[in-house]
Amino acid sequence: MHRVVRNEQQPKQAGPAAGALAPPVLELRNVDVAYHGDIRILQGLSMAVRPGLITGVIGPNGAGKSTALRTFYGLLKPVVGDVLIDGKAVTGMPPWRFIEHGIALVPQGRSLFNELSVEDNLRLACWTFRRDKARVAEALDRTYAQFPMLRERRSQAAGAMSGGQQRFLELGRALALQPRAVLLDEPTAMIAPKAASEIYEFVRELPRQGITVLLVDQNVRQCVRISDHLYVLELGRNKIDGSAQAFSEDSSLRDMIAEWIDYRIDA
Repeated sequence: MHRVVRNEQQPKQAGPAAGALAPPVLELRNVDVAYHGDIRILQGLSMAVRPGLITGVIGPNGAGKSTALRTFYGLLKPVVGDVLIDGKAVTGMPPWRFIEHGIALVPQGRSLFNELSVEDNLRLACWTFRRDKARVAEALDRTYAQFPMLRERRSQAAGAMSGGQQRFLELGRALALQPRAVLLDEPTAMIAPKAASEIYEFVRELPRQGITVLLVDQNVRQCVRISDHLYVLELGRNKIDGSAQAFSEDSSLRDMIAEWIDYRIDA
């Protein structure tokens, strides 16, 4: 079991109702995104990630979910439309500058340096302030307090850990910089069911620590379960969006996503 310690000293959020009324932390406004010049994956897509909430993005394969997340983080530049942080356009800003705005990313594919130790991978997250030894030590201590499993394996090569342990290391690395928002792309892809359940429970608690979450996931059942607001994408467009409560109460919305849920039933 990958034990995680929740930081109970972090302020609790006012809840989904308050978050739904707050200005977005991140926003896509009428964006088109194209690959190879003329193949438009996103078409007029608008999405808002509001503070203190988990915003889930679901849809069938090829709907543009991961493309939307990459656009949010500056990895892809819109052909049309804008990316905004706190209401200000940042379209074209390089990805490495997003952390300056308190935005962190945990990508879908493995992003660790397998030959390096757990601690060295965490230290790389602190690269921009590497000369401030006290701040680096504080970041490491904070991460180890939240993820005791990582402290126990601090000298172990990252590539020698299980898939679930590696994913927690990636989460720990993202949180080491104390971001106010985290973007998660398929956080439990290729992860054993037990570890996947622990990851979802951890993500579910992040708003209690003051961290806003954008979750892109093929595991529709779990994404719906832990999200406060949901976007359903289809062919690069926003087919529908609404609160998790609205999805749970509206039978037509439930029927809309039932076929995707069948693709990913939890063990």
